[in-house]
Amino acid sequence: TILCCISFFIFLLQLFSIKQGERFIFTAIIQLLASVCVMIAASIYTTQNKSFHVHSLQHGSFGSSYILAWISFPMTLISGLMYLVLRKRK
Repeated sequence: TILCCISFFIFLLQLFSIKQGERFIFTAIIQLLASVCVMIAASIYTTQNKSFHVHSLQHGSFGSSYILAWISFPMTLISGLMYLVLRKRK
């Protein structure tokens, strides 16, 4: 979430500072980094969820936040790729 917010503010800064026709490369890098962080965090939780909880809570389900994390991974990845393709127009 923090990297996505930083990426948005960098996008706004680049919107007013780069020349026409240039790409938003730095914004894309930060957004792709956010996507990788989401994937790593969701993967760690998937593989290590038994060690994160007390024994009485280990038989439950993953929950909605787990599903949202795996949905946010491709969304931020697509967003980062769109920033790579995006060019500043007049």
